[in-house]
Amino acid sequence: MLVLHGIPVSPGFAIGQVRVFHSEDFFSIPAIHIHEDEVPREIARFEEALTKTRAELLGIRRKISNEIGHEHSDIFNAHLLILEDRTLIEDVIQKVREEKVMVERAFSIVVQRYFHAFSQIDDEYLRERVSDIKDIGRRIMRNLMGHEKESLSDLKEPIIIIAHDLSPSETASMDKKNVIAFATDIGGPTSHTAIMARSLEIPAVVGLDRISKEVVNGDTVIVDGTRGDVILDPDTETLDRYNREEKRFIELISELDKLQKLPAKTLDGHQITLSANIEFPDEIPSVLAHGADSIGLYRTEYFYLNRPDLPTEEEQFEAYKTVAEKMAPKEVVVRTLDLGGDKFLSSMELPHEMNPFLGWRAIRFCLTRVDIFKVQLRAVLRASAFGHFKIMFPMISTISEFQKAREILNDAKEELKREGVKIDDQIQVGAMIEIPSAAVISDILAKSCDFFSIGSNDLIQYALAVDRGNEKIAYLYQPTHPAILKLVSQIITNGKKEKKWVGICGEMGGDPIAALLLVGLGIDEISTSAFVLPKVKKAVRSVRFDQLTKMTRKAMRFSTAEEIRDFAEQEIKKMAPDLFAE
Repeated sequence: MLVLHGIPVSPGFAIGQVRVFHSEDFFSIPAIHIHEDEVPREIARFEEALTKTRAELLGIRRKISNEIGHEHSDIFNAHLLILEDRTLIEDVIQKVREEKVMVERAFSIVVQRYFHAFSQIDDEYLRERVSDIKDIGRRIMRNLMGHEKESLSDLKEPIIIIAHDLSPSETASMDKKNVIAFATDIGGPTSHTAIMARSLEIPAVVGLDRISKEVVNGDTVIVDGTRGDVILDPDTETLDRYNREEKRFIELISELDKLQKLPAKTLDGHQITLSANIEFPDEIPSVLAHGADSIGLYRTEYFYLNRPDLPTEEEQFEAYKTVAEKMAPKEVVVRTLDLGGDKFLSSMELPHEMNPFLGWRAIRFCLTRVDIFKVQLRAVLRASAFGHFKIMFPMISTISEFQKAREILNDAKEELKREGVKIDDQIQVGAMIEIPSAAVISDILAKSCDFFSIGSNDLIQYALAVDRGNEKIAYLYQPTHPAILKLVSQIITNGKKEKKWVGICGEMGGDPIAALLLVGLGIDEISTSAFVLPKVKKAVRSVRFDQLTKMTRKAMRFSTAEEIRDFAEQEIKKMAPDLFAE
């Protein structure tokens, strides 16, 4: 038995037989020379391959749009843009003309130059776009060479896909009935493949380094998409344990029917709001099915990615209106666009930054590009008339940033009023507390904000100086670090002094032990991924608030993250042993 550890990108468990999926490598093409009079024929072959590839991609995009929504199908706009890249096309044609080589050779050389350029970029999001270029490159090369390719849509029995990498179009072609999980050597949580896996609700683990070399067709493996483990050739004891885990996972989902309409209330009557994070309107059925009280974080930057133009006010309004109407009367906290860091605007030539997570991003970008910012604010305000919206500004580090952002919001309000457009004039406006400076001055910010939402992922990253995407120092990314709990406690205390509600959004709230520590600290709302809400709700409903506050006070006296977590786990086991039955 061998256990490989990777990055969990889509939760759940699967036990099954392996199918190793190999993406063809068509890029080692020999230099076959041609005569001058053969050049037009080669160029025509290239143009025909581009046309055929475009038709294939449009077909895939239609399939995804019909099955899981147009927001997810927009991923393939990036592929279509590559097909229309005149620089790439002209480079290939020029190489055919000047070097008198077959078009396969010319295309291979040019596209590998693109691979190299993107793979050298420090930014994770852009670096992961290499997979998009490889995907489109393989398709074009396959059509040039007349090769047919194995499709993941043709599978006839349930299997687990193992691959070095899976392109977005390969993931999109999966039949959910027969692909029960997948695992890859490379990839990260922001890759398009990871996004597609979550949308299809297929358990998935990426970043496993060598799994495609460790297995052969027919091997039995276990994919643990919740923890990020893949177990090769599991022994009987491990199979039995994971069969129980899988059964328990299914039971937890079925328990949702009982918990869906019940509040997240402790045994002694203390209630918190349990909310979900979303990126796309199509996620709302899952949010409601998992019993969320509201949407605590609606990420909006994905409107701006993988497209050649900026989203219009009308386009954004329609999407926001859909969310408002489907969630009404439940609240929706809309985070204004958080571009930068690992998310870059496709339609703008943004400067390369040495430290993009510390650079021109989020509210800093918005306050500079007021033209883009105000279009979004107008769209959100218009949609606010159709539901219960709140607006939240990300990456606030100073009071002046919040005040300037609110002034722009007020300008947008006045414009819409003059135009006779109905809006929610009393819409609440909050700050996302994810930078240590904002936590330290939260007493000042609380006087101007209507609410706080603690962005735990970035707060931990910035406070502990830990890149959460760097596996070499992943052990230092500790939500229960005393410094983090003290910062969170300080934010909650300062918010409550001004009678403002304080929520937290991020993966910290999806861990039942950490969530109960947060409840003990006095958090008003926890917002996390929809699929983990039942576990958190069950945990909250299994304990007493007075016990949690005592436990948290004692936990804060410990010196290390490990000591705090171990203590909290032991105390919670005493309060609710059933939570740890499996």
